[in-house]
Amino acid sequence: MRLLVFGFGYSARALAARAPGDLHITATVRTPLPDTWRDAVETVSVHDHDALETALRGADALLVTAAPDPETGLCPGFQALAPHLAPGSGPGWVGYLSTTGVYGDRGGRWVRETSRTAPASETSRRRVAAEAAWASTGRPLAVFRLPGIYGPGRSALDRVRDGTARRMTAPGQVFSRIHVDDIAVGLAAALERPDRTGVFNLCDDEPAPAADVTLEACRLLGAEPPPETPLDLDALTPAARRFWAESKRVANARAKAALGWRPAHPTYREGLAAILAAGG
Repeated sequence: MRLLVFGFGYSARALAARAPGDLHITATVRTPLPDTWRDAVETVSVHDHDALETALRGADALLVTAAPDPETGLCPGFQALAPHLAPGSGPGWVGYLSTTGVYGDRGGRWVRETSRTAPASETSRRRVAAEAAWASTGRPLAVFRLPGIYGPGRSALDRVRDGTARRMTAPGQVFSRIHVDDIAVGLAAALERPDRTGVFNLCDDEPAPAADVTLEACRLLGAEPPPETPLDLDALTPAARRFWAESKRVANARAKAALGWRPAHPTYREGLAAILAAGG
């Protein structure tokens, strides 16, 4: 299978690192990739429109991971590729990485793929628009709604080590999260089942307060936990305020049933332990 990835970021690299041998990946880049990726991924410049169109026409599947442009509000993958989706050619499956932020704040209640979208931030509203744009192409589409992503180099362990970890508390507030390797496994499972389309929540099994994750990271590292700090939205940056203003539990049953997917890190405890064991 030939997969074209628009946006070779953290999640796409996790997929490429564990891709089966029969999956050939071509990824868009803005700057050359390090030599370590040379054998795993073929690259095409996002600025080379002819080469990009050629790669699209030769692809069996398309995965779009790039976020909407903050200036235009539009999905850059859709802007670059949709005009070249000719009937009868090109990818027969499209995957789009979205966010569970499209559900908005639910006061800690559960949301599922059938829950209405109620984005509270402009960032999440752009994601809803991008989902709709890709749906309008009529191609078989799988939308993956992701919560907070963590993994090697991007976890509470790193924040504890560099001294930036905080233990903010807000009664009743919980978040879902997902280890980046579990995203990769979910995407690989979807590529093997292109007939399973629609929305999939890829998240762990245990939504939890952020303070609990910090405590676990401190325990694993043998570090003194930072003091509890009551949540003060007014003291946060706009981006952090948007994050902390929402609380919900995200269900993942549909991804398990339809894709046969199971997170190898069902909670933050297994996820953090795995990162530490691997030297991260």
